[in-house]
Amino acid sequence: MNEIIRIKDQLEKAFYGGAWHGHSVMETLNGVSSEKAIAKPIADAHCIWEIVLHISVWQNVVRRRLLGESANITDEEDWQPIMNVSEDAWGKDLIQLRESMDKLIGIVEELDQSKLIEKAAGQNYSNYCMLHGLIQHDIYHAGQIALLKKILK
Repeated sequence: MNEIIRIKDQLEKAFYGGAWHGHSVMETLNGVSSEKAIAKPIADAHCIWEIVLHISVWQNVVRRRLLGESANITDEEDWQPIMNVSEDAWGKDLIQLRESMDKLIGIVEELDQSKLIEKAAGQNYSNYCMLHGLIQHDIYHAGQIALLKKILK
């Protein structure tokens, strides 16, 4: 198995499921309503919805960097305010989250393995490091979401 296939596999497991460590991002989000997603049970902490948008932003940043764009974001883009708290808006943001991962996986599938050792566009680390960092990022935030869900029960 080549490294591209392994990275794709890890991206999918961390995001969609089947990882040995426990629940993926999407498995953890299963059953979360807009009401729970917007709730802030911990003062000065992000809510589930904000974390979902943040995950999506970084999936898009990584995809753009793999395509050669020096993608940098502002704090406002990184942690977006929730303007519409309806169930419909929550559903749309979950669809956007899945679509951002699917687009990234599509780019990863097309990567030549030699691209992994190249520096990520505009960064001082490699594409390999960036992709593994995103996998770790997703797992980290899945854990946060899991804890917030437990608090909200």
